[in-house]
Amino acid sequence: MAVPLTLSTSRLLLRQWQDSDLDAFAAINADPEVRAHFPSLLSRDESAAELARAAAHIETHGWGFFAMERRADAACIGMCGLKWVSFEAAFTPAVEIGWRLARPAWGQGLASEAAHACVRLGFAELGLDEIVSFSVPGNLRSQAVMRRIGMQRDTDGDFDHPKLPDAHPLRRHVLYRLRRD
Repeated sequence: MAVPLTLSTSRLLLRQWQDSDLDAFAAINADPEVRAHFPSLLSRDESAAELARAAAHIETHGWGFFAMERRADAACIGMCGLKWVSFEAAFTPAVEIGWRLARPAWGQGLASEAAHACVRLGFAELGLDEIVSFSVPGNLRSQAVMRRIGMQRDTDGDFDHPKLPDAHPLRRHVLYRLRRD
């Protein structure tokens, strides 16, 4: 097992998950606006399972999708981090960057702030050559964060998500890439 990392920014602490984060994380995953570009809302039990998987990835690798804590009040406002892509596609194996924030935290630059810290971790500490991210075409907010952290759209890399059925309206995904300088 690796020693879990903690990342700090001026407004955020990215850290290993704690049991006390479940209420906030479950509320985020039950919000229809937050989950608008996902196949479904998550129940509390499904959120607990996702939190456990994220914590296990961090325990195994020392990094992953971290809990995002706002320094001002120590509130868990979402997650951000890096993890191995969990499916096979033309661009895998790969490490993806991702984020999910509570709706009241939107529009404050927090996702970009956290993502910049994760990019630095990926390139400077982990020695990655590339980081990818992907979303459904309609998730313009996430794509804006991708561009703000320097990612470029790879239109040739757009793909159908293999974990969704053929006819699912969210199956098509756009791919963004960021390569180390």
